[in-house]
Amino acid sequence: MDQRARPLNIDPLLASLPIGRDPASVRKRLEAMEHLLEGLFTIPGINRRVGLDVLLDLVPVVGTTVAALLGSWLVWEARNVGMSKLQMARMFGNVGVDWALGLIPWVGAVPDFFFRSNTRNMRLIRRHLDKHHPASVTLEG
Repeated sequence: MDQRARPLNIDPLLASLPIGRDPASVRKRLEAMEHLLEGLFTIPGINRRVGLDVLLDLVPVVGTTVAALLGSWLVWEARNVGMSKLQMARMFGNVGVDWALGLIPWVGAVPDFFFRSNTRNMRLIRRHLDKHHPASVTLEG
């Protein structure tokens, strides 16, 4: 038996990651990030999705800022699909409101539970992609 380490074949892994700047890859990345930030798990009883965004708001100032930076990444990616500066300004406004509400220690998580800036921004991005890049549409099962 050969004890030498065999090189790891990561080609299949790289092929499955949406790395490109094409609209379909951007859509997949953004949908994955929006799910991470807004829908990691469902709270039993009220059937409401919660993600990293609300959890980070429980850490005063730093957590809210990290959540805002992650939300800003959605806006950064929106420019890769040609969204207008006005649309991106609106998206940054959503992130800014979310950040400002989250600055209130502990209580800031409550408004974030209802004002989902990342979901709002993803809705704007989907609308843009569906109109300008219809080939990037994915069907959900």
